[in-house]
Amino acid sequence: MKTGKWLGVLLAVAMTAAGAEFPDPALDQKPAKGLQKAVLAGGCFWCTEAVFEVVEGVKSVVSGYSGGAKETADYRRVSMGDTGHAECIEITYDPAVVTYGQLLRVFFEVAHDPTTLNRQGPDTGPQYRSAVFYLNEEQKQVARAYIRQLEAAHVFKKKIVTEVSALKGFYPAEAYHQDYAAQNPGNPYIAYNAAPKVAKLRKACPRLVRKK
Repeated sequence: MKTGKWLGVLLAVAMTAAGAEFPDPALDQKPAKGLQKAVLAGGCFWCTEAVFEVVEGVKSVVSGYSGGAKETADYRRVSMGDTGHAECIEITYDPAVVTYGQLLRVFFEVAHDPTTLNRQGPDTGPQYRSAVFYLNEEQKQVARAYIRQLEAAHVFKKKIVTEVSALKGFYPAEAYHQDYAAQNPGNPYIAYNAAPKVAKLRKACPRLVRKK
């Protein structure tokens, strides 16, 4: 085989090993006025909250629980893994600044690993599953289309296992969970799990990071 062909093969292998370049969503929400909400679950809400709090256009992020009943939406019960809840965040954002699709890009590229079933990093159990809880038909279509787009592009080496379900309720977590990473930067869990994701966001998606 000629040198040029060898180089082409090696380049293809390297690209496969590294994964394809992360794309923007081909299908995104239509222009809209006023603030909107998105609810996403990607492991410990301390970490996902930390990432989205620095995204341009995000007005607030609240840690909480979705997927189960209101009566069992507290940290002690959810941590048992049998309530149906997932630790998640409710994002209030300005779609004129950041779209729902761009939030999903941050979610899939930076905030968590969508290929691990019921697990993120050191945390295991269905309460740490990957999930998109859509609030309307448009969010449902954008989320499902983006997952198909990522799968077709072979961005990840393994299959995406993210659940896409209608939001039936969001229940804010206890006060001590809110803004946890910002309030506890010295916590080893935050240093090893949340801080690297925020750093990755700044490197991978600088245009989506809030200006200081």
